[in-house]
Amino acid sequence: MARAVPGFTFLFFGVLGLIFFPAEAAIKNYHFDIQVKNVSRLCHAKPIVTVNGRFPGPTIYVREGDRVLINVTNHAQYNMSIHWHGLKQYRNGWADGPAYITQCPIQTGNSYTYDFNVTGQRGTLWWHAHILWLRATVHGAFVIMPKPGTPFPFPQPHQEFELLFGEWWHADVEDVVKQGTNMGLPPNMSDAHTINGKPGPLFPCSEKHTFAIEVESGKTYLLRIINAALNDELFFAIAGHNMTVVEVDAVYTKPFSTQAILIAPGQTTNVLVQANQVPGRYFMAARPYMDAPLSIDNKTAAGILQYKGIPNTFLPTLPQLPAPNDTEFALSYNKKLRSLNTPRYPAKVPLKVDRNLFYTVGFGKNSCPTCLNGTKLLASLNNISFVMPQVALLQAHHFNIKGVYRVDFPDRPPTPFNYTGAPLTANLGTATGTRIGKIAFNSTVELVLQDTNLLTVESHPFHLHGYNFFVVGTGIGNFDPAKDPAKYNLVDPVERNTVGVPTGGWTAIRFRADNPGVWFLHCHLELHTGWGLKTAFVVEDGPGADQSVLPPPKDLPPC
Repeated sequence: MARAVPGFTFLFFGVLGLIFFPAEAAIKNYHFDIQVKNVSRLCHAKPIVTVNGRFPGPTIYVREGDRVLINVTNHAQYNMSIHWHGLKQYRNGWADGPAYITQCPIQTGNSYTYDFNVTGQRGTLWWHAHILWLRATVHGAFVIMPKPGTPFPFPQPHQEFELLFGEWWHADVEDVVKQGTNMGLPPNMSDAHTINGKPGPLFPCSEKHTFAIEVESGKTYLLRIINAALNDELFFAIAGHNMTVVEVDAVYTKPFSTQAILIAPGQTTNVLVQANQVPGRYFMAARPYMDAPLSIDNKTAAGILQYKGIPNTFLPTLPQLPAPNDTEFALSYNKKLRSLNTPRYPAKVPLKVDRNLFYTVGFGKNSCPTCLNGTKLLASLNNISFVMPQVALLQAHHFNIKGVYRVDFPDRPPTPFNYTGAPLTANLGTATGTRIGKIAFNSTVELVLQDTNLLTVESHPFHLHGYNFFVVGTGIGNFDPAKDPAKYNLVDPVERNTVGVPTGGWTAIRFRADNPGVWFLHCHLELHTGWGLKTAFVVEDGPGADQSVLPPPKDLPPC
């Protein structure tokens, strides 16, 4: 999880042992064995699905410009697919990974090689299972170093550490989900949060399960932070130490100092930390943010930042985390995130919009005679709860297979209403279907995501596959198309792949649809995705020879 960084020569330990990066672009080969392993946390042992027997899984280390081949062999009892979260996969949706969107899953006993190029990206991303709730244990970091000779646009760190935040259930996660689904209700919440798979000493029976990093006084460290939790946005802070945010979602930002960060599921954040305090042991802590009237697992995961030479008997101090419902901190923190926007790293914000989309985010209830209350909870965009197909959408699109999906997803909700007014608890029936939107190649798109008070307001982190986008505006209440666009930041808005729609508010994003294929758009809270809070875009091929979807690989898993 840690690496020394002397000058600009980087040596890493990956799953294949010692890897040296030559000056030119290279081919990086990794092998992922999906296997079940018995793991114990907090005095509860259970079999979990892992990659190479590790939890979290191995870190992928590459350089910008590399070609990556990752062979995945499935030895588990579940079907499997892996998503390389934030990798743009230009023309190559076959390597994107979401089950039944760009590929059918890898069945037990079978293999598939994800083959893709890392082009025009550098920074911290991650990978995770993209089927069922298996990403609870099947996930890891994906670190892209800059091209040789290209320095970071911030002070060179002495050493780097990856921190992956997760959740732990004492029971089998898939059993927990099935139980909730059968009742038509949310499944039981997790029993602990974790840092690099370890809950930390604030939990009873934590034994040796605490992640620690050792630092030396006067040196600067880079933390690559990933929220791999299934359902919780998290605050994170280090006792006594400020952090300087320098990157989110593998895009450099204007640096700013903060006592705490907010990170939603699916997001990554790079921070610099200076070891400039009195030598000692300091807790690093992560705890959920929830400003809606909903129950969550509010337990705090903790790791330790320890100065060299300090004995383990020295008691650590706890950081000041924002209150769990501190909306003001959340909005203020996100407002500070801005693209670096330099000549080398420009913010190419679309100024003219070809297609305006307005999607409402809401909950609903449909009839379910076998469920506990005779109804089941659903989630929807524009009152449509997405139904997963049995044939992957990209295959249906590429091979022109009829009857798999419809391209009639509405650009705006069927019936406008006071989206964030009093809670609406009646007439919550929701349409269902495999309906997606079609977008012309190279057109510019503005999408406004509007939270609603159907049952309850709530924050939703939305992830768009195949693209980064610019977060040009956000606000609380109902989006006003006459007034709010005038307040947009079109100069240096933050660029990312996953964005939080604030509780009872809206977020506007812009992107250029220059990557042909079928690309998933979904809430990154696993609970809501399972309830249907998702859709996809079919981006048409362009006129050029290099502007169409590549042919599928020969080992693409069959449906």
